[in-house]
Amino acid sequence: MKRRNFLQAGAAAFTVHAFPYELLAGDKKYASDRIKLGPKHLELSRMAMGTGTGGWGGSSNQTRALGVNGLANLLRAAYDENVNFWDSADQYGSHPHLKAALRHVPREKVVIMTKTLSHSAKDMKADLDRFRREIGTDYLDIVLLHAESAANWPQTRKGAMDVLSQAQVDGIVKTVGISCHSIGALRTASENPWVEVDLVRLNPAGIRMDADVPVVVETLKQMKQNGKGIIGMKVMGLGQIPDRLDECLEFALGGGILDCFTLGCENEQQFRDLLQRIPAASVRA
Repeated sequence: MKRRNFLQAGAAAFTVHAFPYELLAGDKKYASDRIKLGPKHLELSRMAMGTGTGGWGGSSNQTRALGVNGLANLLRAAYDENVNFWDSADQYGSHPHLKAALRHVPREKVVIMTKTLSHSAKDMKADLDRFRREIGTDYLDIVLLHAESAANWPQTRKGAMDVLSQAQVDGIVKTVGISCHSIGALRTASENPWVEVDLVRLNPAGIRMDADVPVVVETLKQMKQNGKGIIGMKVMGLGQIPDRLDECLEFALGGGILDCFTLGCENEQQFRDLLQRIPAASVRA
C-alpha cells in the first residue's frame, strides 16, 4: 500500500508508537537504491561512501585511522553491498585509497566524485591530470569546485570552470558542480546554469550549515526546480548529535530535496549499521 493511500485511509487513528510502519514497506529506501543524478542522469547509489570526515590539508579521519588498505577494504565492502558511489577530494588525501580499491573493483562499476580548490585554468588542468593519476583512472564521474563561500564564484573560478566544461567534451569528466559553504554561494549555485550537481550541508539541527534550516531548504527547492542534482553532506551534523541519528536519516530521506547523500563511515561496523537504519528511517520519514 502506498503511503498516500494509507494515510487517506485513516492512519490518523493510530498513535505514534503504534503506527504500523510495516504496511508502508513498499516505500522503503535503501543505501543501494540507484539514483539518476542531475541533468546528465548519472546513475549511482543513494548513499555515498564519504572519505573526508574531519578532512582538510590532505588527510581525514578515514585516511588517518584506516590507512590505504583499510579504507580500500571499506570501499570494497560497500561495493559488495551495491553501494557504488565513492566520495573523495584532494583535500582529504583519499585518492590513493580509491586507487587501491580499484585494484579489486571494476572501474566502470563505481561512481567517483572528487573536488578541487583550483581557480585558474592552469591549476585546474594540472589537477585533472594529477587526480586521474592518483586514482588510477582515465576519467572522473563528478568533479566539484570545493568549499566555495564567495557569492561571486562564477567570476573568481571561471578559469577552472572553463577547463571542466572542456573536460566534459573530451570525456574526461562526466558531471560538474560545486560544494557551497555560504548561503550566498548556495544561492548563486541554485541559479547558475553551469552547475549540474551541488553538494550541500543539510541536517535537522542546522549544524555547520550555510544558514538556518528553512532558509537553506527554500534555496534547495529552487535549485531542484532548476533541474540540478542535490547531494547531501553533514546530514548527521558532523556527529555532534549522536542521539538523533535516526532523526537525521529521516530528515534526509523524507524531505524530497536530497537525491542522495554522503556518509563518512569510519569502519565497517558503522557502515553495516547504516545499511539497517536507512530503510527503517525511510518509512518513518
